[in-house]
Amino acid sequence: MNTLRILGLCLVFAGLYACGGTDEPVGPPDTLQRGLPTDAETLDQHKARSIQAADVLRDLSEGLVGYSADGQLIPAAAESWDVSGDGLRYTFHLREGLRWSNGDALVAGHFVAGMRRLVDPATAAVYVDLLSGIENAAAISAGDIPVSMLGVEAPDDRTLVIRLAQQAPYFISLLSHPSTFPIHPPSIAEHGDAFARPGRMVSNGAYKLDAWVPGALIALKRNEHYWNNAATAIDAVNYHVLVQDTAELNRYRAGELHTTSTVPPDAFAQVRAQYGDELHVAPYLGVYYYGFNLTKPPFKDNPALRRALSMAVDREQLAEKVVGRGEAPAYSWVPPGVNNYEPPLSSFASLGKGEREQLARRLYREAGYSENNPLRVEIRYNTNDTNRKIAVAIQSMWRDVLGVETVLINEESQVWLANMRQAEVTQVFRASWMGDYNDAHTFLSILQTGNAMNMPRYEDEEYDDLMERAAAQGDEKQRRLLLEEAERHMLSDHPVIPLYFYVSKHLVSPQIEGWGDNVLDYHYSQQLSFKAADSQ
Repeated sequence: MNTLRILGLCLVFAGLYACGGTDEPVGPPDTLQRGLPTDAETLDQHKARSIQAADVLRDLSEGLVGYSADGQLIPAAAESWDVSGDGLRYTFHLREGLRWSNGDALVAGHFVAGMRRLVDPATAAVYVDLLSGIENAAAISAGDIPVSMLGVEAPDDRTLVIRLAQQAPYFISLLSHPSTFPIHPPSIAEHGDAFARPGRMVSNGAYKLDAWVPGALIALKRNEHYWNNAATAIDAVNYHVLVQDTAELNRYRAGELHTTSTVPPDAFAQVRAQYGDELHVAPYLGVYYYGFNLTKPPFKDNPALRRALSMAVDREQLAEKVVGRGEAPAYSWVPPGVNNYEPPLSSFASLGKGEREQLARRLYREAGYSENNPLRVEIRYNTNDTNRKIAVAIQSMWRDVLGVETVLINEESQVWLANMRQAEVTQVFRASWMGDYNDAHTFLSILQTGNAMNMPRYEDEEYDDLMERAAAQGDEKQRRLLLEEAERHMLSDHPVIPLYFYVSKHLVSPQIEGWGDNVLDYHYSQQLSFKAADSQ
């Protein structure tokens, strides 16, 4: 970190931390320094979409349940819960003495308020569909009935009752997602949608928001009013926004970061050799994909073209040579390893490379394109070294196999995200989806008609019907079969090109204890601690 950057941060943090003219990271000596690959777009839990925002929000706020370091679901703000025999009524019992970061009492009604704000169409929440299984949620989000009719109530300050419209075996795990966390009504009454900013944000997690330098740093400090504050070992957390993964690695090498968000592909072998046990690589429920804008030509009503482009991609080369950190080629949408699920594979998964390319060229011609009439298309991706390398590789594959003329458009994350949501200028876009809970539903549901996360704007009656039938199915085996059939049908339609399945890749300083690898890649700062000096 250069001197000018240090001086700028010193000005921002004046009165909070003492700064000198050294290259030491901002904050007191026991501050946890973490890498963040892009800035959080917002810390409003109902407007946030990115993994990065969710990572910060899990430090700032807390839901009814959470996860242990090894990925097991555990009680959080709720100390226990009961489920009715028919699986439709959940009663949560909150811990005694819960408080917000300003000392206000936290009561069950604040969870009710949070869930009502989530489904309120006026909020335009990104994850509105997460609670669609709750009684009346769908009708409320459609604007048909008032939010007061949501099937969530607080009979007293420590009891929360949630009524479902139909069984959902994964429902409790949904409540670990930041969008389901409680809200502090006085803050929203005073500041409106601008409540989630430094000096205004009141939170209920292990930490509270101390400062935010957009594009550079999100600083957190201990929340003394947190119910489990005595078990929180680290006083402060700095999330350093480092868009270039090589810059993040350099900061780690310089001792300025305790954890990284990733490891650059080009440096992976060297890092593995140099850092040994400091490198953590583990299975991760996430898929990296390219989406088609299905609202406009050339991809609307043209599955042959979509299939041709998908088949022309050499996923093995992408996973092994371009990314090369243990990722697996993706021939399904749902990753392997999901509980009680066997993902079906694309119909061409068993074909050799030559056969796939030959069939891709035939489909390309059937779609109306040829050497004399090539497809001209744009790929949009957000700024990141790996995203750029993947886009360049696919540009080359499409050109060599099909003769496609591809323009690569690199966009800042907020612009890229806005363009995906608006679906006006996009043609092909890079995206990814990480499981919010360990169930196939977290992947399959986002491609249902009307889902706010359905970036390709996929709409298919048969797919929607299969998903609805699965949701109404109480028998786990039958539910699984319906979900697998839904995925099989969707894969045959090619609304997306699954490219590879993620593995989590982090460097973790030997100074840090408590880190646990898990398939959701959740790493709460409150579960970490610094090793005693004599044990390092």
